[in-house]
Amino acid sequence: MRLADLDIDPRVQRIIESQGITELYPPQEEAIGPALAGENLVLAIPTASGKSLVAYLALLKSVLNGGKALYIVPLRALATEKYEDLKPFEELGIRVALSMGDYDSDEPTLVSYDIIIATSEKADSLLRHRTHWLKQLSVVVADEVHLINDPGRGPTLEVTLAKLRQVNPRAQVIALSATIANSAELARWLEAQHIVSAWRPVPLREGVYFDGGITWSDLSHHLIVPDGDDIPALVRDTLREGGQCLLFVNTRASTETLARKLRPAVKPYLRRQEVTTLSKAAESMMGRQEEPTSLARRLGQNLKAGSAFHNAGLTNPQRKIVEDLFRGGALKVIVATPSLAMGINLPARRVIIRDVRRYEPNYGYDFIPILEVKQMAGRAGRPQYDEFGEAILLARYEEDISVLMDNYILAGPEAIESKLGSEPALRMHLLAAIATGHVQTEKELHAFMERTFYAYQRGVAMMEEGIEGVLGFLEEEAMIRREEALKPTLFGRRTSDLYVDPLSAVVLRDALKSERKGDNFAYLHAIAATPDMPTLYLGRKDYEWVEEKAATEEYFIESEDEDFLLAEVKTASLLEDWMEEVPEDDITKKFRVGPGDIRRMVQMGEWLLYAMHELGRLFSKKRLRPLGRLLARIGYGVKEELLDLTSLRGVGRVRARALFKRDIKTKEDLRTMEIAALARIPTIGPGIAKGILAQLGRKVEVEEGTREGQYGLYDFD
Repeated sequence: MRLADLDIDPRVQRIIESQGITELYPPQEEAIGPALAGENLVLAIPTASGKSLVAYLALLKSVLNGGKALYIVPLRALATEKYEDLKPFEELGIRVALSMGDYDSDEPTLVSYDIIIATSEKADSLLRHRTHWLKQLSVVVADEVHLINDPGRGPTLEVTLAKLRQVNPRAQVIALSATIANSAELARWLEAQHIVSAWRPVPLREGVYFDGGITWSDLSHHLIVPDGDDIPALVRDTLREGGQCLLFVNTRASTETLARKLRPAVKPYLRRQEVTTLSKAAESMMGRQEEPTSLARRLGQNLKAGSAFHNAGLTNPQRKIVEDLFRGGALKVIVATPSLAMGINLPARRVIIRDVRRYEPNYGYDFIPILEVKQMAGRAGRPQYDEFGEAILLARYEEDISVLMDNYILAGPEAIESKLGSEPALRMHLLAAIATGHVQTEKELHAFMERTFYAYQRGVAMMEEGIEGVLGFLEEEAMIRREEALKPTLFGRRTSDLYVDPLSAVVLRDALKSERKGDNFAYLHAIAATPDMPTLYLGRKDYEWVEEKAATEEYFIESEDEDFLLAEVKTASLLEDWMEEVPEDDITKKFRVGPGDIRRMVQMGEWLLYAMHELGRLFSKKRLRPLGRLLARIGYGVKEELLDLTSLRGVGRVRARALFKRDIKTKEDLRTMEIAALARIPTIGPGIAKGILAQLGRKVEVEEGTREGQYGLYDFD
């Protein structure tokens, strides 16, 4: 079916055709009818088979007819990708918005946008703030809906869909999924048309490698030219034919080790122009950091050789550089942890999955799910470049060949199951339902829970004990009152709005009400003691210094378990070091984390300090001033004396300290500086100097191409 045959706006057709798409794939052709007719739809097809285009066409038709669309994704990186996909359609007079973070706001400006792309957590927070335009939605798209199976993200996506369908039953729901065993069950829950297909635009060959040969699923064989170690040989075999490789391993350390090991195998296959592109990107990334780290230097060296690593230790801009270079073809190999396979459009000729076992705390090493392997394998095959894609699992021993073949290659993915029945999920979402007035009696609460996927799969009776236990907890902690109706208290309503686990709010409340005076570390420990703050693992080398630190500090709250206390102290110590301007490279080495981990922990710490500050208005106004000072400092990672300078875009903690040492302590001190003198200060330079002075109202000529944030710390950190 051609695009020209569809009942869509000719202007939409023109924009899509300008991107090289003129015809629909078979599963798209099957799905487009109900999608354009406004019917609910579950589309379960393999990666790169065109799920997104079906959703785009449906929501564009609706929006151009006066509707409003919400596009829900699980990850920020995926949200950005969808935003960039839909941005070209603004020339048709529609407005596209990206909404992430800031969970304590209803973002009133979103009412004027036609398409809003949001993470599931942001969509949930908008519901909690009783955002009125949600009732005006004509289309809701839920991307990667199989992540309902995820214990962390799944309950939020599930409850968000259930609420949206209840408050706006006329809205069309389009759920996009990888191929799963029970997509038909998901479709029945959503009262949707069910389209499932195994068709791919690039055929996929799956096999197992062992001792110089690949055994494919059809039992045919492919010999690999002996060339030293197995993985370099598999990579060279791909590069000889002009392909690219994605390798998946189970630890961050392995991504770096293997990427470095592959550099000699990859570099000979780089063309001169590719070497230039990679070198410029690496030098730019390393040179434009305000606070260089050893991880960035290691990544830069790998980029120059065409073999990069990709893991959660990288910052978002660093990950984007790696992904963009790979999409452009200059970067030949990425060695990644499985998180790269979650929805990001990054295909390769050959996918190599080295590890199918992963260490799980309290359980040890265990096999990863089939669905996860299929997600990784689905990245194989670049449309318009490859005749086929190859996904290869590595066997250590000959007997592993049949095990991997039977359990992964020939096996279908698991059925997904709701994780809403867990106590933390019920705490979060039951309080939200009561606090927002979505339900007002226990009967209404049970009626709402009957609309969830959990109840559809197991029946609401299976969660009644959990519901009763959570209601008892919320009542005991004075978040709700159980009378004839379920009524939220001010504490309960504020906890819901702040988007924190009710148990976290209880910890913060108890800390606020403590009679102990406490210092900055006591506040940091309080947020580290909440279930919302992921605590750092305590290694053997940590015990001595962490125990010494723990013995010298005072706390608002006492941890019942010594190991928990030590983990909380280590976590709080990272935040403290960041705020005391300890060099980032020293933090990464001391705590064995990456710059990306520091960013995520700082962001979570900042949010929890904000929540504690807001709860302080209810429970302890005397705590507001010290919390306000900490809150101002944590985002920038500075001592209090630098806050005026770091409020300028492009001035992070290193540049601010360099200015302060030269007796430039405020923005007023900068107003009279000559550009040349400012540019001579280390880490600043002419471009950043111009940007700083422009913010202060100085009429300076900014170089062509300068954009907001171009010269900032967070561009590459």
